[in-house]
Amino acid sequence: MGSFGDIARTALQPFQRVSRRNFLRGTMGVGALTLLPGSLNTANAGNFADLIDRDLRERHEPDALNPAEFRPFMHGVASGDPLPHSVVLWTRVTPSPEAVPGSSKGLPVRLRWEIATDVEFTEIVKTGEETTTAERDHTLHVEPWGLNPGTEYFYRFSIVGGKFDGVTAPIGRTKTAPAPNDTPDQLNLAVCSCANFESGYFAAYSDIARRAADGDIDVVVHLGDYIYEYASGLYAGKYGVVRTHEPTWEIVSLSDYRARYGRYRRDYELQAAHAAAPWVVMWDDHEIANNAWEHGAPAHTGWHGDWEQRRASAMQAYLEWLPVRGLAPTQGGHIYRSLRFGTLAELTMLDLRSYRDKPETLNVKRSLEDGRTIMGAEQFDWLQRKLERPETRWNIVGTSVMVSPVSLVNMDTRMGDAVRKLIGADCDGLPYNLDQWDGYMADRARLMSVLTKRAEQHPDSGTVFLAGDIHSEWATELEAGGRTVAAELVCTSVSAPNIDDALGLPIDSQPSTQAEAHLLRANPAVKHVDLDAHGYGLVSITRAHVSMTYLRVEEVTTAGSPIAPARTARFNGATVEITA
Repeated sequence: MGSFGDIARTALQPFQRVSRRNFLRGTMGVGALTLLPGSLNTANAGNFADLIDRDLRERHEPDALNPAEFRPFMHGVASGDPLPHSVVLWTRVTPSPEAVPGSSKGLPVRLRWEIATDVEFTEIVKTGEETTTAERDHTLHVEPWGLNPGTEYFYRFSIVGGKFDGVTAPIGRTKTAPAPNDTPDQLNLAVCSCANFESGYFAAYSDIARRAADGDIDVVVHLGDYIYEYASGLYAGKYGVVRTHEPTWEIVSLSDYRARYGRYRRDYELQAAHAAAPWVVMWDDHEIANNAWEHGAPAHTGWHGDWEQRRASAMQAYLEWLPVRGLAPTQGGHIYRSLRFGTLAELTMLDLRSYRDKPETLNVKRSLEDGRTIMGAEQFDWLQRKLERPETRWNIVGTSVMVSPVSLVNMDTRMGDAVRKLIGADCDGLPYNLDQWDGYMADRARLMSVLTKRAEQHPDSGTVFLAGDIHSEWATELEAGGRTVAAELVCTSVSAPNIDDALGLPIDSQPSTQAEAHLLRANPAVKHVDLDAHGYGLVSITRAHVSMTYLRVEEVTTAGSPIAPARTARFNGATVEITA
């Protein structure tokens, strides 16, 4: 067997603009080896081959399983939250055809996990066994300790006992963080958010998988909206529903949320990205409900049932299905956290949904003056300590919603309406969508004060915010007291609708390009904006700078669409520069 990179590249070569049939044939052809769905045994090989000629859309129907489609490992593997001596490993096992996600059906399953330093597993360094049950939706998290810092590892799961004894999941690749005192020259992050299943395919994820397999991505950072809670058809893009949610109704119960995650995790491009690198994730609103705050959401009504129960169910399903450390706030814990990568960078992930006050919706001026919080006092104090006592060259702060204020003064009415819905700003310069930091001005003012103090006292340690949520590309300078105290780099959506979808126009049409030009003129701190692209950001962190290269999907409605780099925003601690 060749190296993991060779196998992954072979597996992902068919992820080009080809027919669905060829796309599926290519991925399934080598999927049993590593990234994509794992092999069963000789008796099942024929059934696997039969699937190759089916339309790709049929491969995303978790509610329509039959014996030919069933296999124990249908949702791939994943790893996350890398520390110098540990990393979270994840998988889900389907013990029987009826034990679909959210069903609460299926017997307990014993799984063996193995970690090796080579893809052939001739050098196994850690192994163990765990049991998973329907109580946790047959998901499994493992946290092996005693690993070496800054080291690439390969891992796999296999079933112990029963009729599927010895059946093995796909092989995953992961990497531990450098030791705290190590001095890495570079750290590469893939930054993504907002993947709407119905709006299109996940070409961004297959590109991430390729680059990670080649060693060009160390960690994937997902900033939220990993799933969408909407009923089918309520939030498709300009092409309509490309592929259908499951369940088709708005999800509100634990069973619903589990089933929606199961739907997503049968996507091969997403499976490939999870298998190729460790992820660091944070929820935003759509993992629960649109524009959620601690005690409610605008669209949550009595019909949806009890809010606290819905919130607890959503958080439980998230923590079951993602490779993350932490305990849900509904259980007395928290998932805001930081991970250190030697002396180069500390990645600080903020939870901006669990503690936020209800946004002001009737009196915009009052929202600018009162003390509403987006972070909660305890989390803000924790972040303040991180920023005021830096131990690394860079503090990279993951924030699910954009920090920077944006003005749309004098923008054309039609385009202004579309942009307001996307980014939350008003044509008079006041905030329009108070779900953003604009609705929590007291917290932002406190944050800017902390950043100003940090810049004065620690000029050799810089701050960069990574954001998502607004389905568009941005690069801004955050200014206070006449100086730049941080930068903000914003990735666009993987597939969720953006401006061209809102207007029903082709990508990069005149209204979009005119709006982008206007935003740059009206907002001197904004150095880059693109309102139409889908894709993700590739972040490179060195001692000298932090840069984000914006990678754009050619056609979001095509599985495995080509994706190519566009512009790069580079922050040196003082200014943001844009290069083609």
